[in-house]
Amino acid sequence: MKNCELKKMLRNIYRNVLKLLPAKIVMNIQNVRGYHKLINFNNPRYFGEKIQWLKMYGNLEKYESYVDKYKVREYIKDKIGEEYLIPLIGVYDSQDLIQYDELPNQFVLKLNNGSGYNLIVKDKNKINYKKTNKVLKKWLKDNYYKINKEPQYRNIKNKIMCEKYITNCKGLLNDYKFFCFDGEVKYIEVDFDRFEEHKMNFYDVNWNLQTFKKGKYGIYKGENNKPKNFNEMIDICRILSKNFQFVRVDLYNVDGKIYFGELTFTPASGLTPFYPLTKDLEIAELIKLQ
Repeated sequence: MKNCELKKMLRNIYRNVLKLLPAKIVMNIQNVRGYHKLINFNNPRYFGEKIQWLKMYGNLEKYESYVDKYKVREYIKDKIGEEYLIPLIGVYDSQDLIQYDELPNQFVLKLNNGSGYNLIVKDKNKINYKKTNKVLKKWLKDNYYKINKEPQYRNIKNKIMCEKYITNCKGLLNDYKFFCFDGEVKYIEVDFDRFEEHKMNFYDVNWNLQTFKKGKYGIYKGENNKPKNFNEMIDICRILSKNFQFVRVDLYNVDGKIYFGELTFTPASGLTPFYPLTKDLEIAELIKLQ
């Protein structure tokens, strides 16, 4: 068995085990993996601990319509306008309803629930529809909440969304993740080489590169200029995060055209620390638990 196949098999076993365990045990497993310590629910101090506390006691179920990638489109229309939405080609309750011959040559299939359920199609003539539908059927049956115990995903009805395939003139998709606290942007995460040697840079609101890191990800040393419409992106994030104590707002910037990505209330399910841990504590201070 190849290493990649073995890793995939072990990952699936791990995920299936998590589905069977009580929420508090799963959260502690995650915290031990990330921070090498059990969670202090009585006095959470680290960023990951506060995310786990929110999962346990933060009534995150109320955010369901904001994390449902289909329903949140109405929120975006109302707050900043439909022009910031990636064009939607179709939405399906079953994989059997997808008419591939009616789709454009390039498109993206994604689940409206959870993270990691994305299928990028650059040439539909090269995909195996039978295998694709088998994957989509599995997605629709999956219960994302049971894996990481993030309550905001618990009651979402799974749907398959088909969106327009978007890239910039270089064939890339620049993804900006804005960490917002009480309606104010504090840090921006930008990811590089996600499918090779994944790197991750953090910037402040003045686009100064920060020295801290997240998890195992290294810092990208190449050129990364501030988007020309960066101030517009900041304004959008302020509007979308205004009523939340903490939320990460993800935006795409395609040759100056801004698109909304998603809202995330529990990034990486609280699993990934910031380093040095003194910075993790500093960022955690920005989350005011109620």
